[in-house]
Amino acid sequence: MLWPAPTDFVHGSPLPPPTGWTRPGLVMTFNLECPGCVSRGIPFLKRLHGEFGDRVNLLAVHTSLGHRDLARGDVEPTLVKFARDFARLPFAVALDLDGSFARHWHTEGTPHWLAFAPGGELLRSVYGSQENAQTRLGYLLEEWAGQAEE
Repeated sequence: MLWPAPTDFVHGSPLPPPTGWTRPGLVMTFNLECPGCVSRGIPFLKRLHGEFGDRVNLLAVHTSLGHRDLARGDVEPTLVKFARDFARLPFAVALDLDGSFARHWHTEGTPHWLAFAPGGELLRSVYGSQENAQTRLGYLLEEWAGQAEE
């Protein structure tokens, strides 16, 4: 399973691969140059964190796939400032500088969502940030949260 190395986590604590997860999780690939990511995807992930908190793992992976290839020194400072100071993200953010993470998981662009069951099974792969994508992901998390409370 291809997963960001601990050194690729630029905000928050490194998250182990889903094969080691004891709870479900959602990973969003995004890029700061993607308007849908910044205006809808990131706020949606923050809202999910507020609603589901510690019952699910959440991770945002900044990928170059489909966007400009930039050196780490050109991406990381801006991404850290965005995550820490502007968006104040309450979840981890990792870098996918060469797009290999996004390619491995067959993402269609940004934002793209990967929903994992505890233990690492990929349950859903959803492209986009429009209302339909958000609704499907919200229902999935509500289902997971309901199971966790049982």
